[in-house]
Amino acid sequence: MKVEVSRKPLDYAVNRPPIWCPGCGDYGILEALRRALAELGVPNEEVVVVSGIGCSSQLPHFMKTYGIHGIHGRAVAIATGVKIANPRLKVVVVGGDGDGYGIGLNHMIHAARRNVGLTYLVSNNQVYGLTTGQMSPTTLKGVKTKTTPFGSLDEPVNPLALALAAGATYVARGFSGDVAHLAKLIKDALMHRGFALVDVLSPCVTFNRVNTYDWFRARVYKLEEAGHDPGDYFQAYRKALEWPTLDPVGRIPIGLFYRNEDKPAYEEEVVKLLGGKAPIEADLQPSAEAVAALLKG
Repeated sequence: MKVEVSRKPLDYAVNRPPIWCPGCGDYGILEALRRALAELGVPNEEVVVVSGIGCSSQLPHFMKTYGIHGIHGRAVAIATGVKIANPRLKVVVVGGDGDGYGIGLNHMIHAARRNVGLTYLVSNNQVYGLTTGQMSPTTLKGVKTKTTPFGSLDEPVNPLALALAAGATYVARGFSGDVAHLAKLIKDALMHRGFALVDVLSPCVTFNRVNTYDWFRARVYKLEEAGHDPGDYFQAYRKALEWPTLDPVGRIPIGLFYRNEDKPAYEEEVVKLLGGKAPIEADLQPSAEAVAALLKG
């Protein structure tokens, strides 16, 4: 008989403090993730946190779970392998906008179209913080950084619109300045069947002096308080375009944009292909006869 154990956010904490700058938005993401796991009562040994490179990618080091600190832009690819091998695990991917929407963008698109059961938390601070403040894929047009001293000429990437277009079945945006709201989005993402993107507006207090906590607080509004229907794909897409595509200085919707629980997760299809067994349980070694038949053609 399985014994239910009540859990607290600190049950997922390790005995060392984070090394982020005081006030960094990543603290809010860390706390929200711990709260979400605690509310769901997920055992520590059933969670794997995978990250790439960047400030936010330090997060697995501060979680008492399994963790993989991978290479730049490849966290989603690593996490995909983990989830397919053992679908029973809760696999959380963490990274920044540079890691996820720059070098690793292709992996996000393909994980979304395959509907791999990952919870992808992107700490979107609109700058490369670890390398001291260069323009990132989500830096707003006109913003001055170390690599754009006269203002960025680039239109920013719109990650939510991209995820929706790629076929993602759970698309949300949170704000690290509202941890309770963010924890709810992450909790729902962890329970979702398939790929879940939670883009998190996460101010870099050291190298981004434009998109601050006050800047976001003056602009964000919650979709659930505005009558948004997350089951309506086209309404979700229109909301995703509100910011930063159509009005980069206007209001910013946060909350759940879209959710579709009907599409099978990729790992479910793999288990079906293997006769009901997960890859870690199945005998994947082909027999000598099967190899001979394959070579014979």
